[in-house]
Amino acid sequence: MQTNCTINKHAASPGKQEVALIAFNDRRIQYEGRIDYGDPEAATLCWSGTTVRFRFSGTGVRVSLKDYSGQNYFNVIVDGDMEAIKKIRIDTARKWYLLADGLPPGNHTIELFKRTQINKEYNRGYTKFYALELPSGTTLLPPPPFQKRKMEFYGNSITCGHAIEDSSGSDSGASLYENNYRSYAALTARHFEARYRCISESGIGLLAGFRKELMPEIYNRVNPFDASRLWDFSAYQPDIVVVNLLQNDEAVIGNPQSDAFKKRFGTKAPAAEQIIAAYQDFIRSLRRHYPKAHIVCVLGNMGITRTGSPWPGYVQQAVQALADEKVYTHFFPYKGTAGHPLIEDHAAMAKSLIGFIHDHTGW
Repeated sequence: MQTNCTINKHAASPGKQEVALIAFNDRRIQYEGRIDYGDPEAATLCWSGTTVRFRFSGTGVRVSLKDYSGQNYFNVIVDGDMEAIKKIRIDTARKWYLLADGLPPGNHTIELFKRTQINKEYNRGYTKFYALELPSGTTLLPPPPFQKRKMEFYGNSITCGHAIEDSSGSDSGASLYENNYRSYAALTARHFEARYRCISESGIGLLAGFRKELMPEIYNRVNPFDASRLWDFSAYQPDIVVVNLLQNDEAVIGNPQSDAFKKRFGTKAPAAEQIIAAYQDFIRSLRRHYPKAHIVCVLGNMGITRTGSPWPGYVQQAVQALADEKVYTHFFPYKGTAGHPLIEDHAAMAKSLIGFIHDHTGW
């Protein structure tokens, strides 16, 4: 639970000005995303797109952070200026990071946006947010109001924004090139001025994938790698849920010689009926948690939607059988190139999804 809690005021060393330390659980600090508050000293930021937001009157601010692996990056957005976004990499040692300095005196808003996913196979994991440091004369202000609209996305590497900034063609898995802020998911949420939750992980699938666990096993967790801490779905009821899964299932099922295939299926691939049933089960699970939401089942824009692929048909059959008038299908055309979608591909997907949502929900 968040509380109003200024730790103390102190001068770091002789000759330096007095500063105020504001604890992570101060109510004037606003969080967006599934936040793990299990650590009494810090907020644990797990999923892609998790955001820390605060307002202050002054000219600058620092934050105290520590990373699981040193492989996580954040965007720093000052006063909504998307042309001057700063990228910072977080160290495995707890350190202070200067987010802004020398701003014009007055009121300012800062967003700290987690670009990268929590994925231990990629040696990333979570980031700890401990405190703010405010110079003398700086005041932390009440947070801005939350947007009224709410969205949530469930997906794999496409939704994470994996390799989105790697224009070399190597489709690198390095966290340097991942940026969920520019993904189709985040772009769509910002277009509609909606709150944003992103429950996604590279390599994840419904029946099979390239991770130890499947999406139905982690979608209800606060931290995807901690089975003991389950998310309270009543705490956040999205108006629109977007599901973009099965790309990794398609890859595994299409390669019977792979270890991932043998692990899940042995020697016999699942029948189409099994795939359809698994997809239905996951959408039903979301519907139980979100009885009023619009649910948009999307695929693409990688090979799963190439001409002749049976996978769009599987999703269509699953949705038709659900007979739920607020569950839809919408498929992004195959981009026709190797690797993951880049910035321009995500922009095209966002434009397509925005138009679909506008036409079918009235937003």
